[in-house]
Amino acid sequence: MRVVSGIQTTGNLHLGNYLGAIRQWVAMQDQGECLFFLADLHALTGNVSPQELANSTIEMAATLMASGIDDRAILFNQARVPAHAELCWILQGTARMGWLNRMTQWKDKAGKNREGASVGLFTYPVLQAADVLVYKATHVPVGEDQKQHLELARDIATKFNTDFNVDLFPLPEPLISKAAPRIMSLRDGSAKMSKSDPSDMSRINLIDDDDTIASKIRKAKTDPEPLPDSFDGLAERPEAKNLVTIYAALAGREPQSVVQEFAGQGFGAFKPALADLAVSVLAPVRDRLTRLLDDRAAVGAQLAKGAARANALAAPTLKTAQEAVGLQV
Repeated sequence: MRVVSGIQTTGNLHLGNYLGAIRQWVAMQDQGECLFFLADLHALTGNVSPQELANSTIEMAATLMASGIDDRAILFNQARVPAHAELCWILQGTARMGWLNRMTQWKDKAGKNREGASVGLFTYPVLQAADVLVYKATHVPVGEDQKQHLELARDIATKFNTDFNVDLFPLPEPLISKAAPRIMSLRDGSAKMSKSDPSDMSRINLIDDDDTIASKIRKAKTDPEPLPDSFDGLAERPEAKNLVTIYAALAGREPQSVVQEFAGQGFGAFKPALADLAVSVLAPVRDRLTRLLDDRAAVGAQLAKGAARANALAAPTLKTAQEAVGLQV
């Protein structure tokens, strides 16, 4: 089992990232060979400040390390492994315009200004395919919004293997963690917690101090009704459901057991309990993150170490792909 996954290098990581992806990554380190990368090449598809990109790459690496990603996995930034870009170019000869035109994220992100969108925004699903195929990944952690891109990677792998009569790329399987909760905004229970939300009160950043965490939870949008004795009773109460989901995820419990514990109580009692729990879980992560950011050179050295391991794994696959298409003579 070889797991490959990447994360964009834009913006601060928050509680939704931690509970929805990072904590699952940490657990995966004991389940198989894992490669986790910072997608700095993907960041170039939008408007990006060079200094901001360099800083956020180090900061995200430090955040992953503070959360528990260690030498059991290979952690690196994409740009340090040229095989990603080289294989992407080869696979662009295999991918088809029709396939990319059907990508819903392309339609969403380009909007009505498709003529003004970057070529990279259109073709980045091919780079995503190269990201996983260059390591012959067997599994890729995906959310609902990325399933289509993994299907594209499988289509590209199948066509390449068929076109060039090789058995080079295995078809990566989706790895969907049933334990991964969907964490919503603290200001709008119908929207995901997001780095791009203009309101900092909508999310708990992993760098937030204890008082800020408690304040954001105290001011989180709720309703005046007490908690029911059944989690199903929160189906039409999105903000209340979100806070219970966060509590359950942080405590490693089922949401049903949480509502049973607090049944009949209002949020005046529940929010302080949630704030205490959030601080107890997140404070150690923040403290480790702060120490790591005090020595950014050491974080960069760790990324270089990971890139060396990743390059060694990627090189044979790239060489075989080059040979298949006639680039090795």
